[in-house]
Amino acid sequence: MTIKEVCGQFHITADTLRYYERVGAIPEIGRTAGGIRNYTEEDLKWIQNALCLRGAGVPVEMIIEYVKLFQQGDDTFEARCSLLKEAREEVLAAREKYDKALEKLNYKIKKYEEAVKTGILVWDQEQVKGVL
Repeated sequence: MTIKEVCGQFHITADTLRYYERVGAIPEIGRTAGGIRNYTEEDLKWIQNALCLRGAGVPVEMIIEYVKLFQQGDDTFEARCSLLKEAREEVLAAREKYDKALEKLNYKIKKYEEAVKTGILVWDQEQVKGVL
Protein backbone atom coordinates (compact mmCIF):
# COMPACT_ATOMS: atom_id res chain seq x y z
CA MET A 1 0.00 0.00 0.00
CA THR A 2 1.37 3.46 -0.85
CA ILE A 3 1.72 6.39 1.51
CA LYS A 4 -1.08 8.18 -0.35
CA GLU A 5 -3.43 5.22 0.14
CA VAL A 6 -2.56 4.93 3.82
CA CYS A 7 -3.08 8.65 4.37
CA GLY A 8 -6.46 8.42 2.66
CA GLN A 9 -7.49 5.42 4.73
CA PHE A 10 -6.58 7.07 8.05
CA HIS A 11 -7.35 10.68 7.09
CA ILE A 12 -3.88 11.93 8.00
CA THR A 13 -1.17 13.79 6.14
CA ALA A 14 1.93 12.21 4.68
CA ASP A 15 3.96 14.49 6.97
CA THR A 16 2.22 13.01 10.02
CA LEU A 17 2.85 9.49 8.82
CA ARG A 18 6.52 10.19 8.06
CA TYR A 19 6.89 11.88 11.46
CA TYR A 20 5.52 8.82 13.29
CA GLU A 21 7.98 6.64 11.45
CA ARG A 22 10.92 9.03 11.93
CA VAL A 23 10.46 9.30 15.71
CA GLY A 24 9.68 5.61 16.20
CA ALA A 25 5.97 5.80 17.04
CA ILE A 26 5.56 3.16 14.35
CA PRO A 27 8.24 0.69 13.32
CA GLU A 28 10.30 1.38 10.22
CA ILE A 29 8.35 0.81 7.02
CA GLY A 30 9.67 -1.50 4.32
CA ARG A 31 10.41 -0.08 0.91
CA THR A 32 10.20 -1.22 -2.68
CA ALA A 33 13.33 -1.73 -4.80
CA GLY A 34 12.83 1.86 -5.93
CA GLY A 35 12.86 3.15 -2.33
CA ILE A 36 9.14 3.88 -2.08
CA ARG A 37 7.43 3.06 1.24
CA ASN A 38 5.37 -0.12 0.96
CA TYR A 39 2.89 -0.45 3.84
CA THR A 40 1.83 -3.94 4.90
CA GLU A 41 -1.20 -5.03 6.93
CA GLU A 42 1.07 -5.21 9.98
CA ASP A 43 2.22 -1.63 9.36
CA LEU A 44 -1.41 -0.52 9.18
CA LYS A 45 -2.05 -2.06 12.60
CA TRP A 46 0.87 -0.08 14.04
CA ILE A 47 -0.42 3.13 12.45
CA GLN A 48 -3.89 2.47 13.81
CA ASN A 49 -2.40 1.84 17.27
CA ALA A 50 -0.40 5.09 17.19
CA LEU A 51 -3.38 7.13 16.00
CA CYS A 52 -5.67 5.58 18.61
CA LEU A 53 -3.26 6.30 21.44
CA ARG A 54 -2.55 9.85 20.22
CA GLY A 55 -6.27 10.45 19.81
CA ALA A 56 -6.70 9.48 23.45
CA GLY A 57 -4.05 11.99 24.47
CA VAL A 58 -1.21 9.56 25.11
CA PRO A 59 2.11 11.40 24.60
CA VAL A 60 4.17 10.47 21.54
CA GLU A 61 7.11 9.67 23.82
CA MET A 62 5.07 6.99 25.54
CA ILE A 63 4.08 5.46 22.19
CA ILE A 64 7.72 5.46 21.10
CA GLU A 65 8.72 3.69 24.31
CA TYR A 66 6.01 1.08 23.74
CA VAL A 67 7.28 0.38 20.21
CA LYS A 68 10.86 0.06 21.49
CA LEU A 69 9.78 -2.37 24.17
CA PHE A 70 7.77 -4.41 21.68
CA GLN A 71 10.78 -4.67 19.39
CA GLN A 72 12.89 -5.96 22.29
CA GLY A 73 10.70 -9.05 22.51
CA ASP A 74 8.60 -11.01 24.95
CA ASP A 75 10.85 -10.27 27.91
CA THR A 76 9.23 -6.80 27.99
CA PHE A 77 5.64 -7.93 28.65
CA GLU A 78 5.68 -6.54 32.17
CA ALA A 79 7.22 -3.22 31.10
CA ARG A 80 4.69 -2.87 28.25
CA CYS A 81 1.84 -3.63 30.62
CA SER A 82 3.09 -1.00 33.08
CA LEU A 83 3.44 1.55 30.30
CA LEU A 84 -0.11 0.89 29.10
CA LYS A 85 -1.41 1.19 32.66
CA GLU A 86 0.32 4.56 32.96
CA ALA A 87 -1.22 5.64 29.66
CA ARG A 88 -4.62 4.52 30.89
CA GLU A 89 -4.24 6.68 34.01
CA GLU A 90 -3.41 9.70 31.85
CA VAL A 91 -6.43 9.04 29.64
CA LEU A 92 -8.70 8.65 32.67
CA ALA A 93 -7.42 11.92 34.14
CA ALA A 94 -8.06 13.69 30.84
CA ARG A 95 -11.52 12.15 30.62
CA GLU A 96 -12.34 13.41 34.11
CA LYS A 97 -11.26 16.89 33.09
CA TYR A 98 -13.44 16.76 29.97
CA ASP A 99 -16.38 15.33 31.91
CA LYS A 100 -16.23 18.29 34.30
CA ALA A 101 -16.03 20.75 31.42
CA LEU A 102 -18.95 19.02 29.69
CA GLU A 103 -21.00 19.21 32.87
CA LYS A 104 -20.41 22.96 33.06
CA LEU A 105 -21.24 23.43 29.38
CA ASN A 106 -24.45 21.46 29.73
CA TYR A 107 -25.45 23.56 32.73
CA LYS A 108 -24.83 26.81 30.88
CA ILE A 109 -26.68 25.60 27.77
CA LYS A 110 -29.66 24.61 29.90
CA LYS A 111 -29.74 28.05 31.56
CA TYR A 112 -29.47 29.87 28.23
CA GLU A 113 -32.21 27.69 26.68
CA GLU A 114 -34.44 28.64 29.63
CA ALA A 115 -33.49 32.30 29.15
CA VAL A 116 -34.42 32.16 25.48
CA LYS A 117 -37.90 30.92 26.46
CA THR A 118 -38.44 33.25 29.44
CA GLY A 119 -36.31 36.26 28.59
CA ILE A 120 -34.60 35.98 32.00
CA LEU A 121 -31.19 34.47 32.72
CA VAL A 122 -31.02 32.95 36.21
CA TRP A 123 -28.03 31.10 37.63
CA ASP A 124 -28.41 28.63 40.50
CA GLN A 125 -26.45 29.94 43.49
CA GLU A 126 -24.63 26.64 44.11
CA GLN A 127 -23.54 26.51 40.46
CA VAL A 128 -22.34 30.12 40.15
CA LYS A 129 -18.74 29.57 41.22
CA GLY A 130 -16.55 28.81 38.21
CA VAL A 131 -19.45 28.54 35.78
CA LEU A 132 -20.14 32.03 34.52
